[in-house]
Amino acid sequence: MSAGDGGMPFLEAHLLEQRVVRIWGPLDDSAANQVCAELMALDATGDSAVTLYVSSGGGPFEPALAVIDTMDLLGVPVHVTCLGSAEGTAAGVVAAGAKRAAAPHARFLLRQPDVAGTGPAAQISAWAEHHQAQLDRFVERLAAATGRPAEHVEADLTIGRWLSASDALAYGLVDYVLTPGRQ
Repeated sequence: MSAGDGGMPFLEAHLLEQRVVRIWGPLDDSAANQVCAELMALDATGDSAVTLYVSSGGGPFEPALAVIDTMDLLGVPVHVTCLGSAEGTAAGVVAAGAKRAAAPHARFLLRQPDVAGTGPAAQISAWAEHHQAQLDRFVERLAAATGRPAEHVEADLTIGRWLSASDALAYGLVDYVLTPGRQ
């Protein structure tokens, strides 16, 4: 089953036969583990591209970076299409694709994940350093994918910038916006 699916083995098997993987819903550790496993399995079973469909509100940095790292390390290209929305870290997954598309009504939200830390001051300080390092990695990867300066990307993540499909094209998150009849 793919991330966020309610348990549809027939559909899942059919999609995997077509070399299609989905991120549907939150991009958490469980979803990322499933998506990475499916991507690696498809990489091992053929040389043609894999299609990844994304409609996600995102999640923490770690799961998204795991999916991005997996996509980067595969021997086959991953073509990513945003259907619905790609928010937060999910926007980074879309941007990391070898070929990137958005449905005409797709929307993107560049923002940092919501986080909270508790515990003794030393632990919070260590966690804050780790979080900043993850943010820096994510910003650098997003900047490389979009061709934008890292400081501009970080500013957009900080303020929470909404983009339509055409805005995402202009920003460099996607390569094209789908039109009827084009995939």
